[in-house]
Amino acid sequence: MNHTALQLLLAGLVVLPLVGALAALLPAPPGLRGKNPDQAVLRHGVTVTGVVLAAAIALAAGFDHGHPARMQATTDISWIPALGIRIHLGVDGISLPLLVLTALLTFLCALYSYYRMPTGPSPKAFVALLLTLEAGTLATFAVLDLMLFFLAFEMVLIPMYFLIARWGGAQKQAAAWKFILYTLLGSVVMLLGLLLIGVKTGTFDMVALATDNGPKAQLSHTVQLLAVLAIGIGLAVKSPMWPLHSWLPDAHTAAPTVGSVLLAGVLLKMGTYGFVRIALPITPEGMHTFAPYLAALAAVGIIYGSLACLALVRKGAGGDLKRLIAYSSVGHMGFVLLGIASMTPTGVNGALFANIAHGLITGLLFFMVGALKDRTGSTDLDTLARSAPGPRPAGSGAAALLPAPSGAALYARAPRFGGLLAFGAVASLGLPGLAGFWGEMLAMFGAFRPAAGLSRPAFLTFMVLAGLGTLLTAAYLLLVVRRVCMGGSVDLAGAAVLGAADPDGETGADPDGTPAPAAAVPDLARYEYAAWAPLAALTVLAGLWPAALLGLTDPAVQQLLGGGK
Repeated sequence: MNHTALQLLLAGLVVLPLVGALAALLPAPPGLRGKNPDQAVLRHGVTVTGVVLAAAIALAAGFDHGHPARMQATTDISWIPALGIRIHLGVDGISLPLLVLTALLTFLCALYSYYRMPTGPSPKAFVALLLTLEAGTLATFAVLDLMLFFLAFEMVLIPMYFLIARWGGAQKQAAAWKFILYTLLGSVVMLLGLLLIGVKTGTFDMVALATDNGPKAQLSHTVQLLAVLAIGIGLAVKSPMWPLHSWLPDAHTAAPTVGSVLLAGVLLKMGTYGFVRIALPITPEGMHTFAPYLAALAAVGIIYGSLACLALVRKGAGGDLKRLIAYSSVGHMGFVLLGIASMTPTGVNGALFANIAHGLITGLLFFMVGALKDRTGSTDLDTLARSAPGPRPAGSGAAALLPAPSGAALYARAPRFGGLLAFGAVASLGLPGLAGFWGEMLAMFGAFRPAAGLSRPAFLTFMVLAGLGTLLTAAYLLLVVRRVCMGGSVDLAGAAVLGAADPDGETGADPDGTPAPAAAVPDLARYEYAAWAPLAALTVLAGLWPAALLGLTDPAVQQLLGGGK
């Protein structure tokens, strides 16, 4: 595909959602209104996001895969000459997978909302906000000017705030305010760091600044330290890095289903992408100084996220499944930050792979948890487990400990739904052969042998902590499957009891021991197959064929870390 066609495709990716957002607010033409105006605007959202996805796929198909390190589909137009700000767009092997992921997830969210619109105000505003959010996210991954990056970075905050505040669940106003205040505060600090780089070098061009013999040579060690500290804080809030993560669980728990999918699947990637695109190549000396601290906080985040999930899954803790998956994101994104902190091609490639894997897997899990709430009215783990089977027949030995879901367990009541939920859980815990495995493994390999000058004993310690985190992750996700899908009651202070009588009534049995009748749980609907099957298929494909993604990212990462060489 020629350069002009690629230019138009990339520009269309950014502009088309904005045009679609404006069109969503206008009255529908008479021929497109149909019987229901609300469905007409939701159909408009599906159409626009579908066209954007088609453009992203066409861009990926026309991309020169033989030279993924080279910026392609570039557009460079002077915008504000007095400040040296340009409309500079481009795509390479680092940003291309994120552009496609964003377009895919937004289309699937629009498709899901067409059939399952969240409760709230007019669908017109909902679709307009969804498309504006997509435009801001795509722009973040496509722009190559520091000021445009900041504007795109901020552009997503307002749509997500309103999606949480207007279409969210319990405590939505408090969660929305917490989200916007945390992220805005981080962004203000990040802006100072970006301006410092621009003032000292005389340019905001990210490509020029990433070259060793370019303008970044004017950045002294002290300036790099200040810039990394300021930019890093803003990016760390969005990543989210412990201890700047506390906005995330509340936002996820209160957000509507599609809000949670986009927040976890796309918005969190903006922070880690900024570390790779800006901090690593433009301020390498500053990153080298702060890398051990970033790795330490990442390792703490991995352990903290896993322990928080274990506390939530414990019987009687009143844990919320949606909140648990939000805390799991703190741990998973810790692996991404650990890979970046290693400052090695292996670690950074692992971080980029883990970014994509997390978007696919956690997007699928949030879709399913939202659907589970629609079916059962709750995401409280104790409530979900109370629909477990009644007492098992008497038995002894190992067979008595095996899960045997009865007609009340999710596996028996909705086998395809339960099976897909279990698939998402085992993919999230990093099972070999699925997408979640490769990113975490490569991030730990990067920590095993960090960049020259970084303390290897310290990074080996962080690697061991990350390895412990994988074991804890497996523990809590398997317990989630046991409680929700198999109907087992889990008491971490004692043993896991599968289908045994429970004095708290968690088995759902009547006082005389007779199993209570199970409420009907609809299995997967056709629109759910359509919205979730691509995520499951790509999770398997990326796990079995990691070279498809690593072949794109590795040359670009090598060039980025090599100062443009």
